[in-house]
Amino acid sequence: MDIKTFIECATKMPPEIAVLAKGGTGVGKSQIFKQIADHYGLELIDRRLAQMTVGDIIGLPVVTDGVTRFLPVDWLLRACEEPVALFLDEINRATVEVQQCAFQLVLDRELNGNKLHPQTRIFAAINEGSSYQVNQMGPALKRRFWIQEIVPTVDDWLTWAKGADIDKVIIEFIRNNPRHLNYSGEFEPSKVYPNPASWERFHDTLSYANLKPSELIKMDRQNLPEGPYSIATGFVGIEAAAAFVKYMENYENIITAEDVINEYESNKKVLSELKADSQNELVEKIIDYMADNIINHKQADNIQSFIMTLSRELLVHFYNKVIEQGQLDNSKLIHKRLQAEMIRAIKSSNI
Repeated sequence: MDIKTFIECATKMPPEIAVLAKGGTGVGKSQIFKQIADHYGLELIDRRLAQMTVGDIIGLPVVTDGVTRFLPVDWLLRACEEPVALFLDEINRATVEVQQCAFQLVLDRELNGNKLHPQTRIFAAINEGSSYQVNQMGPALKRRFWIQEIVPTVDDWLTWAKGADIDKVIIEFIRNNPRHLNYSGEFEPSKVYPNPASWERFHDTLSYANLKPSELIKMDRQNLPEGPYSIATGFVGIEAAAAFVKYMENYENIITAEDVINEYESNKKVLSELKADSQNELVEKIIDYMADNIINHKQADNIQSFIMTLSRELLVHFYNKVIEQGQLDNSKLIHKRLQAEMIRAIKSSNI
């Protein structure tokens, strides 16, 4: 299930239904549950069960009036006293004893007599596959969850990356080279492979080191510093690192949204020779530009002139995306110019 659908479904679950996400490392499970917790206005309490002992969950014993009781740990007490989102990560890497404690929380919504708040929600995540050392979850525990395997799409990541201000060159590289977003083959223990989270860390590191790709492409691209490649190999592996640096070196040949929006007539010949994949990428760039900027009438004319040279499918995709953005001024200009053509496209292509 893609991330968008997973979030839509998970936010419709009642509080007593625990949600479990399966997926490989680096797909962003923690971030996904943070979004769901934010949807409910709940603080996310993240606990890695693989690093915990039974005492870390049930607390320490004390003797009161000749009776032994367990003092609840701070995070469990809080989950009982007020609504929170309790995230039990790596539940299938926990010991059997710790899993049994989690089982009682999920099944009975209490532990040692401490009942969870009625609005506290339980989320959990597991990594599955031959690459991970895990302890099997019992079927009795599994059937207490709403379980889905998360398979992030490129669109999922691109949508997130735009909102997270990931460098535009990294975003454009992934859009053009989706196979480098998340490695899905057999893993060799000694090799580094790309995943959505590793691209975020790559971006953060380049920003910290003052090596932002969007700044570097303004330099002599045939003499780029070694830093980006060397850093990339440690986050996304040699193959993806080499492809990314090559993309930066050839960036001068890449058409930007501004080349269409502000200089369509000057670039008309080059634009007419673009292949389908380059057209797709350019349309997405224009959509992104319009999400962040108000266009004028001349720019709208330039966009219209370009869009009208594309396939009907791309035309409809562009029109729908602009309307969805909610930029009222932009929507009005585009709506006026392209609505009639879009209707013809739908009728003639059965889109």
